[in-house]
Amino acid sequence: MGLYQHLRKTWLNRDPSIMRQRLIQWRKEDAIVRIDHATRLDRARSLGYKAKPGFVLVRVRLPRGGRKREQYRAGRKSRSYGRRKIVNLNYQTVAEQRANKKYPNCEVLNSYYVAKDGISYWFEIILIDRAHPQVMASTVLRSIAAQRGRVYRGLTSSGKKSRGLRRKGKGAEKMRPSLRARDHLAH
Repeated sequence: MGLYQHLRKTWLNRDPSIMRQRLIQWRKEDAIVRIDHATRLDRARSLGYKAKPGFVLVRVRLPRGGRKREQYRAGRKSRSYGRRKIVNLNYQTVAEQRANKKYPNCEVLNSYYVAKDGISYWFEIILIDRAHPQVMASTVLRSIAAQRGRVYRGLTSSGKKSRGLRRKGKGAEKMRPSLRARDHLAH
């Protein structure tokens, strides 16, 4: 077994008391925190993270529970009182968008789940600095850095998942190129 397989095994069999202490500390921190080291190095590496300049790691805390809009407090017409769910976005995509909003000079490479408790989710987001020389030197990273606002257009892995693009073939004919584009092609 390789090193990263051992790390993955260690993560799956981690000590709950250590994780509990971490969560107590993380709750006291800001919602978006830049971190030096990945909590799950095996997962970060498998998603493209490298410990070199140009890469930024951010941990994002999100509140759990329904994603409805806040209830109005002032008077409204009953027809405009609706509180629809914010649909088509999973928690991970929301976390990616918030990280990208805080670091506008970066692009989201990928992200992964870290922890949850009764009130919060935590995700770690891998960002790449668009203008960094080491990012520009790599052809793969340069092409990703050129996709401006990719997290807002659903081009990250979790964005593609929420758009239904993990499915292929029979039963997924109306998913590509996108749900809205398929509607326009049919007419």
